[in-house]
Amino acid sequence: MQISVVIPLFNEEESLPELCSWIDKVMKENNFSYEVLLIDDGSKDKSWEVIEKLKSKNPNLKGTKFRRNYGKSAALNVAFTKAKGDVVITMDADLQDSPDEIPELYKMIISDGYDLVSGWKQKRYDPITKTIPTKLFNWAARKASGIRLHDFNCGLKSYKNTVVKSVEVHGEMHRYIPVMAKWVGFSNIGEKVVIHQARKYGVTKFGLERFLNGFLDLMTITFVSRFGKKPMHFFGVIGSLMFLIGFVLFSYIGGYKVYAMFNDIKAENIANMSGFYIALTSMIIGVQLFLAGFIGELISRNAQERNNYQIEKEI
Repeated sequence: MQISVVIPLFNEEESLPELCSWIDKVMKENNFSYEVLLIDDGSKDKSWEVIEKLKSKNPNLKGTKFRRNYGKSAALNVAFTKAKGDVVITMDADLQDSPDEIPELYKMIISDGYDLVSGWKQKRYDPITKTIPTKLFNWAARKASGIRLHDFNCGLKSYKNTVVKSVEVHGEMHRYIPVMAKWVGFSNIGEKVVIHQARKYGVTKFGLERFLNGFLDLMTITFVSRFGKKPMHFFGVIGSLMFLIGFVLFSYIGGYKVYAMFNDIKAENIANMSGFYIALTSMIIGVQLFLAGFIGELISRNAQERNNYQIEKEI
């Protein structure tokens, strides 16, 4: 099979018939063998009934319904385990992503050799309250990850099948699949300018809180990707530095006090000096950070996936 189209959805009963018909038209025009994986993330409307009707007319459609709403990451993770196509293409169900982009996204994976291609909605039909936080978020993601993408959160992406089988998407980490792909060794990441269409049905499912959550997730994925298997390299270095600063300051204060005592020089009581408490606090924090790194190393070394390495080829 050439293409698996993955569509996570939540309350999109109005857009599904038009979207599936559009995808089928594009596939037939290009003679692609394909499947469409519709993941109903606990919809409260009639989305599942619509999927059942569409399935009866098109055997290439496959549906999965969650008992409750788990989020987009969960939907993608389940779909990735089921996808059989050589190329896996994800898109949103709200008709803001155009299926006409599928042939070029497929070509960039198969012919141009990219591991992953992310869409870039260069011209957006969103309110300014959404576009400005999006630009700020993408800037921070580029700086933290080193991946030069303009639109990390674009739902329209294409992947080699081996990429989606190598990443585990959980929480709200769907925004950072390119970062996770790079982490496991798929560094040939491309970008394509795609058409962004105005929402035709329903309302957006995302609020401003997703940007705050996005920055927190960015911090998490950045830390885990760099120090997930070597936490002592982070906590140990900072802890040792903090302890060293505190120890040097304490040695200076204590050494001067001893010098003053032996030379009959009047000196202030150490307990009345702010520097003493700064030094003591610094050493305590340093020890705590060092222990956090040590405990992290123990946990990491006992994790089941500690030796889970991505092997590309064997002979």
